[in-house]
Amino acid sequence: MAKRIILFTGKGGVGKTTCAAATALKAAESGYKTLVMSSDPAHSLADAFDRPLGPEPEEIQPNLHAQEVDLYYSMKKYWGNMRELLLLVFKWQGVNEIAAEELAAIPGMGEASALLWLDLFFHSGEYDLIVVDSAPTGETLTFLTLPQATEWWLTKAFPFQKLAFQTVGYAVRKTTGIPLDKGYMELRTLFEKLRAIHAALSNPDISSVRLVMNPEKMVVQEARRAYTYLQLYGYGVDSVIVNRILPPEAASDPGWQKYLEAQAGYLEEIESSFTPLPILRVPHMRREVFGLPLLSEIGRGLYEDRDPAGIFYKEPTYRVTAEGGIYFLDIRLPFVKEKNFTVNQFGDQLVIQIQNQRRNYLLPTFLTYYRLAASTLKNGWLRVRFEPAEPSPGEPPQAR
Repeated sequence: MAKRIILFTGKGGVGKTTCAAATALKAAESGYKTLVMSSDPAHSLADAFDRPLGPEPEEIQPNLHAQEVDLYYSMKKYWGNMRELLLLVFKWQGVNEIAAEELAAIPGMGEASALLWLDLFFHSGEYDLIVVDSAPTGETLTFLTLPQATEWWLTKAFPFQKLAFQTVGYAVRKTTGIPLDKGYMELRTLFEKLRAIHAALSNPDISSVRLVMNPEKMVVQEARRAYTYLQLYGYGVDSVIVNRILPPEAASDPGWQKYLEAQAGYLEEIESSFTPLPILRVPHMRREVFGLPLLSEIGRGLYEDRDPAGIFYKEPTYRVTAEGGIYFLDIRLPFVKEKNFTVNQFGDQLVIQIQNQRRNYLLPTFLTYYRLAASTLKNGWLRVRFEPAEPSPGEPPQAR
């Protein structure tokens, strides 16, 4: 088995592909046999390496291979019988032939393709490290929750007894040549593999997510939301990467003054929002980033003396539990010693005020239907209690 899986995600355009490629290159240069694979349908990994890539791993240099996962290539190679099964089911339901061809790529199959390749290479032991350049954050959450969704889809789409389906499917194959039984077994195998790789991805000793962002308002907001849901679903985030930071000397150009002032504020917000995660910084390179020499330079600056394949942080920092219709939100605040603090809920925002410091956390959407009832701080953990009651009109929920 591979020792490590590192998944890079972030809002589209923040430079996650560059950071993933630079990490993979740095790891390969450090002696790890490394695979970097792109699960983003809008592939840009080939652009980062400045060379063509295909749907199978290709050697970039010693210890480094790269791959851009292709849905239809994967289906043709591995799931031809399953595709025939799906086509037949859709045609039975009256779907026209062209639409059935498109629908035969079941919901989430693009993400499933990447997960199945990941499962293959993780269990083969061919690589020490697998780096995943994932799709933007929304699609990444779909990617990571796909095993549960696939189980639901499978039972809804094919609510037949397994033995009965195999028996009927065998008879159909004998008379028509359509491999229904084999297609069904491929679908079952797909789900079992998804469940297996899900176990590896949710194991903090094996897998980590690295959030990539720029010091800009909408980007930071989306990263905070992604962090909330990654923690909620049990995936370990081991660091934050802030990309394209303008250097102070840019202030000599009056046109950059306001941007630099805003950047300083967002950098402070990132520090307060993501503590205690390590925050790694990448300066703006003042040019397009592609090719091995520039990626190698970024990798050295990004990690300095750190092992790029290392686990930078693996303790949970955010969790939600339920007890009889009441929800408890626990947030890790290891450096907070003050007993004098306030906690307020404003819609999907939880605002924690400690002396002159304010920290904002995005809540899971469903908690907006609950009222903040109480909060306590103990042993570096803030525990917030939510009850299913409406706050008084005009009065924000508050607890001390």
